[in-house]
Amino acid sequence: MLAMPAKIIDGKALAQTYRSGIAERAARIRGAGGVVRLDAVLSCPGDSPARVYAENQASTCEALGIEYVLHELDGSCTLDEAQACVRRLNEDDRVMGVMVHMPLPDGVDAYQVQRLIDPDKDVEGVNPANIGNIVYGRNSLAPCTGLAAVRMVESTGVDLQGARCVVVGAGDVVGKPIAVLLMRRSATVISCNEWTWGLNELCASADVLVSAVGKPGLIRPEMVKAGAVVVDVGTSRVTDEAGKTRTVGDVEFEGVCEVAGWVSPVPGGVGPMTVAMLLSNVVEAAERRGGLV
Repeated sequence: MLAMPAKIIDGKALAQTYRSGIAERAARIRGAGGVVRLDAVLSCPGDSPARVYAENQASTCEALGIEYVLHELDGSCTLDEAQACVRRLNEDDRVMGVMVHMPLPDGVDAYQVQRLIDPDKDVEGVNPANIGNIVYGRNSLAPCTGLAAVRMVESTGVDLQGARCVVVGAGDVVGKPIAVLLMRRSATVISCNEWTWGLNELCASADVLVSAVGKPGLIRPEMVKAGAVVVDVGTSRVTDEAGKTRTVGDVEFEGVCEVAGWVSPVPGGVGPMTVAMLLSNVVEAAERRGGLV
């Protein structure tokens, strides 16, 4: 029996389906006299991926009826200055959601800044309180990349109840939340990393395989179960022999497509969905503030 090429989990298309719902919810809040606003902190001088992301956020927010305010700090700002900015935003009743663009200047510990974000305004889900609430199953603003990955899995129609899900990568903001969110959906979850003994065999046993390591080519075709759902969260920049730089994921995409049932691409997969989940969290924070949920 010949293997059929995998179906592509199109993050751009899926994100678009969420965008219409986000715009409708934002309009409902405004109609009730509320405010829908995202405040972002940026400390990267000149052109940078973070600034490009911020500019894209601004245009997307405008299209969806979300107010966007960018707070720019000096590229050599101190920890105290970054924390002071977050505290001001926490205390401002006009602010619904707060996020801090990475990276921060050398010597400024991101954790020490992110932990100060008011949990009710933490639309990236990076405050330890919100990550803890996910573990306990309480209503919380989930880490948006983790939520994006799980939504992409669910979009395939796979029955997660009892399904074996292997998550490669156990980072605090991506890998661990993905594992917990899948557990909350009654999946059987194995959390591992690139050094896990017997990694090849574990991956090959998975009905759902999620890789969030950031190591190009980590997931090869022989590590994928026939018909499995594969979501690639890894992102790396590589340079080919011609000197051209491109973005790739953890998965050997073309080879894995010959084995898996569903595969998400990089770019065009989790990235667009992460933005959609971020803005969904902004609207949810505004709904809670206005008593609309």
